Amino acid sequence: MLTRRLAVVGFVAAMLVGGCGTKEKTGPAEPGLYKAELLVELPDYCNTPDAMALMPDGGFLLAVPNYNDPSVGAFIMKVSADNKVTKFFDPPVHPKTGVAAPMGICLAPSGDIYYAENHLGPNTPEMSRVMRIVMENGRPKEAVEVVTGLNVGNAVAIKGDYLYVSDTVMVPGSQPLVSGILRFKIGEEGIQVQSPVKDDPHVLVTIVTYNEKIGYGADGLCFDSKGNLYCGNFADGTIHKITFDEKDNVASNTIFVKSPQIKCADGLFCDRATDRILVADMIQNAVHWVHPDGRVETIAMNGDTDGADGGIDQPCEAILRGNEVIISNMDWPFEGVVNTTWDKPYTLSVVRLK
Repeated sequence: MLTRRLAVVGFVAAMLVGGCGTKEKTGPAEPGLYKAELLVELPDYCNTPDAMALMPDGGFLLAVPNYNDPSVGAFIMKVSADNKVTKFFDPPVHPKTGVAAPMGICLAPSGDIYYAENHLGPNTPEMSRVMRIVMENGRPKEAVEVVTGLNVGNAVAIKGDYLYVSDTVMVPGSQPLVSGILRFKIGEEGIQVQSPVKDDPHVLVTIVTYNEKIGYGADGLCFDSKGNLYCGNFADGTIHKITFDEKDNVASNTIFVKSPQIKCADGLFCDRATDRILVADMIQNAVHWVHPDGRVETIAMNGDTDGADGGIDQPCEAILRGNEVIISNMDWPFEGVVNTTWDKPYTLSVVRLK
């Protein structure tokens, strides 16, 4: 998500301008689009929801870094198949920052859970890490460090024997911004990434962001049914496609989608039955489909809202569960987005497809 400076500015602005007040205005859905509805209202201690991971039982995990109000701690929640919300895991705090900050999250074939921890702030370079939640008899047992030393670890995805992680600000202060994707062999743990991160041998590809106002680059990750990797470029609103050869080496890294319909490409989710990709557009309060031919179809979009009516409230990720598009409303405003205020309720939205 953004540079550390912008992250801090956004956080402070949210605290000063928004607090936990309630907006009176709501944002109507755009004509001809689906109207987002309320899926669940989250507990008050879940003030900044982020990424989600589908589970085999029809439920999903929700990472909650709580950037808006970190004083309550951070959590990984479980939303059941019938949409009951419970605590799933209390992530351990970082030994240097003293806080936990789970963001991107995914389920491994082993049944364990991986998540990226993103420590936003002016004094946290190379303190982002990737953690693995060890599952035992269907329950979380403990979290162990897999990777340390990233700048802004964000999304995680798994294909085969490898874990892929986006570092959204791989070269702090660079202009245009250089970010990228790193790849690690599953089973290898306690990995300390080289400093500077850009020189680490685990770097798979780099991605350049040209937006001078928003300093976030490589963000959401997903694989299609053919094994191609897609990465959202947050600030530019483009989506990269990375292809591989028969030895799983990178064959190409190209911009697959560059459309005026998408202002921001945050979380990505691929429906492998159709290879359509869901894109969370944080800037516009919108969710889009990207079709395999690159065509963009906007599913839902609304104006500024507090989310009480189920409206999209600064979405960071959308996933598909059956015919439901489930949307995580991060509600973490910064300059340039439709959302103007951090406020209650804290929500997940849903669009029920026909």
